[in-house]
Amino acid sequence: MLYLGVDLGTSSMKVLLVDQTGKVCKTASRSYPLEFPQPGWSQQNPDDWWNALCQCIPELLDGEDTSQIAGLAVGGQMHGLVVLDKNDAVIRPAILWNDGRTAKETEKLNNDFGKERLLSLTGNIAFAGFTAPKLLWMKEHEPQLFSRIRKIMLPKDYLVYRLTGVHSCDLSDASGMLLLDVKNRCWSQEMLRYCGISEEQMPRLYESYEPVGTVLPSIAASLGLSPDTVVAAGAGDNAASAVGTQTVGDCACNISLGTSGTVFISSKEFRLPPEGNLHAFAHADGSYHLMGCILSAASAYGWWSRDILRADSDAQEQDCIHDDQLGRNPVFFLPYLMGERSPHNDPSARGAFLGMSMDTSRAQMTQAVMEGVAFAIRDSVEIARSLGIQVTSSGLCGGGAKSLLWRKIMANVLNMEIQVPLLEEGAGYGAAVLAMVACRAFDSVQQACEKLHSERTIYQPDPLIAARYEERYQVFRTLYPTLRNLYPALSLAAL
Repeated sequence: MLYLGVDLGTSSMKVLLVDQTGKVCKTASRSYPLEFPQPGWSQQNPDDWWNALCQCIPELLDGEDTSQIAGLAVGGQMHGLVVLDKNDAVIRPAILWNDGRTAKETEKLNNDFGKERLLSLTGNIAFAGFTAPKLLWMKEHEPQLFSRIRKIMLPKDYLVYRLTGVHSCDLSDASGMLLLDVKNRCWSQEMLRYCGISEEQMPRLYESYEPVGTVLPSIAASLGLSPDTVVAAGAGDNAASAVGTQTVGDCACNISLGTSGTVFISSKEFRLPPEGNLHAFAHADGSYHLMGCILSAASAYGWWSRDILRADSDAQEQDCIHDDQLGRNPVFFLPYLMGERSPHNDPSARGAFLGMSMDTSRAQMTQAVMEGVAFAIRDSVEIARSLGIQVTSSGLCGGGAKSLLWRKIMANVLNMEIQVPLLEEGAGYGAAVLAMVACRAFDSVQQACEKLHSERTIYQPDPLIAARYEERYQVFRTLYPTLRNLYPALSLAAL
């Protein structure tokens, strides 16, 4: 049998056709625009996602025996607010995960409602990218639109609804809404009331690997699918990527260098970081995970390489940076181009270069961008270690993981083994695995990951380079506290 795995990304969609052995047979992709109507705002038209899916699936099915397509699932960008009216029409553009307009609402949740109360109800404190602050912003600034809301969902769930007619949400993705009681895997009635919404406006909750339904006959006909095609609930992109990289079980770790950067640590038990500076979420395998997220990772390098340097190729920029330069760079970069989430929770934070002089080179600044992302990722790893979690190795995926230089930097900044899967298809591959479980090809996500285990390339830290990076990291971790009080004034100056 064959399975479709959809990766609903921030700037593009990728759909995979995967067979029962885990082999990726074909891929198709489409890009779509983002809207930045004001500085710090980020939104998208959900119909653009649907149109991309309607182009990708027929392309993949061309020449295939469509009766062999057993199921599909979507791994999608998290936290985005999609709101539908009584006719299930989209009310406004989706407010995305990297949107920073909700600074006041986030502050009110953390300070007035209270971080301890939030942690007890949801397992998390409020972050500007989460869904609940977006609802509060909409309630305050768009009351007429807010009053029309009949259903609230996340980006991937809009695609599942269009495919099946079912309003659904899986637990991993719902964990990032600040509306879910993560430990008990149900909606928090107190949080719903605080946001002025009812449980009837929320989608039904599913485990990621559970079937939501089958493809509607009219949609199946237009896409070339059988109406018996099973649609699984799917997962948030980080949980789906973790499944795709076999990051399941207890204390397995995976780091993603995508548009954002994430540290994902799976856990059989619910663990609650006392400060709320890591996310405590449900996992797509039916258990839990801790996650740290930085808002700019590969996107920070893309900004530097494409928009500033207008570089012809990444290889040309990176090939001149050699091992003897690692850990010796006098230039630091803070990668807070879209504000920051973990561990600082500061939407007003901004990027910065420090330590430059008249002889600073282009290569040093390029190296600093890559190192700054690695240092920021380490901030989250250190919090997990402070909780007694022994993180000794990690998978590495995402667009940034394709860089040999970045792989070396990550291994040495973190001073631990880095494993890069030879097959790296991210959330789309994990979604295909979830579809397999939904179709009963495997008894569990854990079993699927064991059976479909992929080969990996191993990168070990160099003791001398790791020691140099240890000294640099201790400097890096002092930079944000030093600059923190300047960021609000910088934001006001930009108005």
